[in-house]
Amino acid sequence: MNTIFTLHSDGPGLYDMTPQVARWVAGSDAEEGLLTLFIRHTSASLLIQENADPDVRADLLTWLSRLAPLSDDPSMRWITHTTEGPDDMPAHIKAAHLPVSLQIPVVGGRLMLGTWQGIYLVEHRTRPHSRQVAALLQ
Repeated sequence: MNTIFTLHSDGPGLYDMTPQVARWVAGSDAEEGLLTLFIRHTSASLLIQENADPDVRADLLTWLSRLAPLSDDPSMRWITHTTEGPDDMPAHIKAAHLPVSLQIPVVGGRLMLGTWQGIYLVEHRTRPHSRQVAALLQ
C-alpha cells in the first residue's frame, strides 16, 4: 500500500506530519508491517524527534542555521552554487546531515513511535514550499 503526502511549509521549521501519517496507517487495515517514508526533495528532510517541548525544535533549527548559514554570510563565501538564492546550497548541506527516509514499525494497525516521538518534515528553504513525501506500507 502506498500514497504521497503533500505538505506545505512557510519557511524553515519542523512540520509535524504525525497525525496525517497515523490516520493513513489506521485506515490501511494493515495490522503489522513496516512503513517507509521518503521525501522527494533535496533541500528538505525527514526526522523523528521529540514532540512535547517546542524548545527542542527551536534548538534544532538554531543548530542547523549555525551549521550552514545563508550563502551570503561571510563564512560561506566558498559556496559556488548560488543561482537559486542564498538559502539553496545551505539547504542542501542541511539535508545532507539529516535523513531523507524513515522506517517505522506498524503493530496492531498503529505506528510504533515512542511516547514523545513525532514525524517531522524539516524545511530548510526560507520561502514557502510544497513538499511531497512518498509512503510505502509493507
